[in-house]
Amino acid sequence: MASESVVIDYQPTPKQTLFHATDANEVLYGGAAGGGKSKAIVMDALARCLRYPQTHAYIFRRTYSELEDTVIKEAKQSYPKSIAQYNVSRHEMKLYNGSVIHFRHCASVSSMYNYAGAEIHWLYFDELTSFEREIYDFIKTRLRAKKTLGIVPVVRSSSNPGNIGHGWVKERFVDAGPYLEKIVRMEKSPTLHRSKKFVTQYIPSLALENPYITEDYIFELERKPKALREALLNGNWDAFEGQVFPEFTDDAQHYADRTHTHVVAPFDIPLWWPRYMGFDHGYSAPFSVGWYACDPQGRLYRYREWYGFDGTPNKGIRITPKEIARGILDREKDESNENLSIERIADPAIFDQSRGDSVADQMRDTGDGRGVYFRRGDHTRLAGKMQIHERLRFREDDRPMFYVFSTCRQFLRTFPALPYDPVKPEDVDSAAEDHIYDECRYVCMARPIASEGMPTHKRAEYDPLEE
Repeated sequence: MASESVVIDYQPTPKQTLFHATDANEVLYGGAAGGGKSKAIVMDALARCLRYPQTHAYIFRRTYSELEDTVIKEAKQSYPKSIAQYNVSRHEMKLYNGSVIHFRHCASVSSMYNYAGAEIHWLYFDELTSFEREIYDFIKTRLRAKKTLGIVPVVRSSSNPGNIGHGWVKERFVDAGPYLEKIVRMEKSPTLHRSKKFVTQYIPSLALENPYITEDYIFELERKPKALREALLNGNWDAFEGQVFPEFTDDAQHYADRTHTHVVAPFDIPLWWPRYMGFDHGYSAPFSVGWYACDPQGRLYRYREWYGFDGTPNKGIRITPKEIARGILDREKDESNENLSIERIADPAIFDQSRGDSVADQMRDTGDGRGVYFRRGDHTRLAGKMQIHERLRFREDDRPMFYVFSTCRQFLRTFPALPYDPVKPEDVDSAAEDHIYDECRYVCMARPIASEGMPTHKRAEYDPLEE
């Protein structure tokens, strides 16, 4: 075989060429439909495995049916049979030089442990946003290689906007810095007592950049609903199919006048405005605390937040209810100094006493003479979601009934990225990072507003003249 030459029919686009050539540790390629993402993944795996004999590439999709319909199909069509043979039972493509390309799926967080013993040299995720951050981080720990191979393992991913992992993928790659620029992070090892450079990169790709895409395909994308069209045609990561709140708008040009935006610049809240606090408890998952003020028109302002995560999306900091209560009181010192009352509303689950003292019981006594008290929030999910939609709607004066301060960074990270539940299409996917949404929903249900066109009826009063 070494004396023979094999022609591989592949002419990469300029963006695909950049994807193959970059030396970044982790790369996200794509953004729009039709950019040649799956082709790039499949051909990159082949090129690395051909160049380095006896190496192993793993290409992941969420489900096996997705594997069959995309990357396996692409590999069968693109790999010359003279150098690559597909094993149907093992879902693997074995190359003549001893390298193997493994096609694998990981349908849930629990499934990722199936790969605990794997040694992965080249790691690929096709449609990365369909995976939770936990899966990505865990499978990356299997990225290792013996020194004798003389290689540096890498991670390469592709994706469109949307799906359950939209928020963390956008934060890690798309929002990390200017597109195409290599983002350098120094990570310190407490074990080795030294630091190492890690580089990530986002390479956007559009259908118009792919010479193999027909005009009919472009016309089809242009006929999609606005949010889907923006995501699939233009690779817009602020709009995607299945986005729960596409009306949410963050326009810095209007932070001051508060029109056509839901995000505003912080300001001193009048002391007489009622204050509310929403709480969603979490331990291994994040907890969320949000503080809100209500103006005389009934408009809510989220002015402060405390999000209990360790910097990794959807991963909690594992502190006790008493510690959370102390943290809440410490953050409410300004209100306490002004003798302001705060109505605290929480997930009804914190009152559960079936296993002993409830979370609410533990938060009533911090051990230092203080305590935090809650009332049960209304957990009606669809009604709460509709309350948020109603508050986000811009009125005739171009102002909504809900604002969030620009300093509430975790709200701005997680709320716009919420996807719909694939099984309950009218509800938010509870497997997403929805903790801030939940406590916001409790507060909105505590201050419900009527939908436009649905007048509120005053209680009939007794009138003796009508008798």
